[in-house]
Amino acid sequence: MAERSRPITPFLHFTRDEWCALRAATPLTLSDDDWTQLQGLNERLSLDEVADVYLPLTRLLNLYIGAVQELHRARGTFLGDGANKVPFVIGIAGSVAVGKSTTARVLQALLTRWPQRPRVDLVTTDGFLYPNALLERRGSLGRKGFPESYDLRGLVRFVADVKSGKPELKVPVYSHLRYDIVPGEWQVVDRPDVVIVEGLNILLGASAGARQHHLVSDFLDFSLFVDADESIIRRWYVDRFLTLRDTAFRDESSYFHRYADLSDVQAVAVAEGIWRDVNSINLKENIAPTRDRAQLILRKGENHRVESLKLRRI
Repeated sequence: MAERSRPITPFLHFTRDEWCALRAATPLTLSDDDWTQLQGLNERLSLDEVADVYLPLTRLLNLYIGAVQELHRARGTFLGDGANKVPFVIGIAGSVAVGKSTTARVLQALLTRWPQRPRVDLVTTDGFLYPNALLERRGSLGRKGFPESYDLRGLVRFVADVKSGKPELKVPVYSHLRYDIVPGEWQVVDRPDVVIVEGLNILLGASAGARQHHLVSDFLDFSLFVDADESIIRRWYVDRFLTLRDTAFRDESSYFHRYADLSDVQAVAVAEGIWRDVNSINLKENIAPTRDRAQLILRKGENHRVESLKLRRI
């Protein structure tokens, strides 16, 4: 009876300690300077976090990368076309303020230090947001970050071109200071070994309002979802807003300069209002429902500490 009542799940579950044990002999290759540069805004990354969580993860990713390369060689042999190696694409999804960017930067830093010295490019989906002028004309600037605010077709085309091995792909550059796309500026992605794509909506399914036949997830070799309770993420968002009020918002060219002189009470009220009216809705309607589409879920507790993980069965 107990066996029958056990819930069916496509995931293997790991405590932090169980996951850490899978590190094997993977060395920590980050210097003190590297570690300092990887710190996120209001997210103090500890070396224990790198050793316990991210080193086992990079070991897993290297095994996956090697297996995919072997698969490409096998297919090339079968087809007789000598297929060229194409980038391994990793997707990282999750809420605003949950720590996706830090996770992406840590993985990039660790992967580039493996013995093969792979070239790893990091791309954020912010570059595929529509320009503010277009969002304003559509009356959807207040829903920035929702699926309809992105050029999803362009994003899918980019990831498809990456997996086709196309050279010198251009990605629009987004400025968080300006809160907008920077006209005439591009990030060039030229057939690296690994591409990390980080963004809110990369695991969206076909029912998310996109009218295209293909999804970003169709072209991902591995995907992660960074997760935490909404109450914790909301607090991280408010803390980040307060930090930005005292730093980036003070720049007169900042889109959010109007918030620079808010008192603590006012700033908290504004941040909680934005969370309630925008980010919480997007999280519940569009982001959280994609969690179980990921191959690995990192579950965080307080202080951005990963407490457990779920790895999709093969």
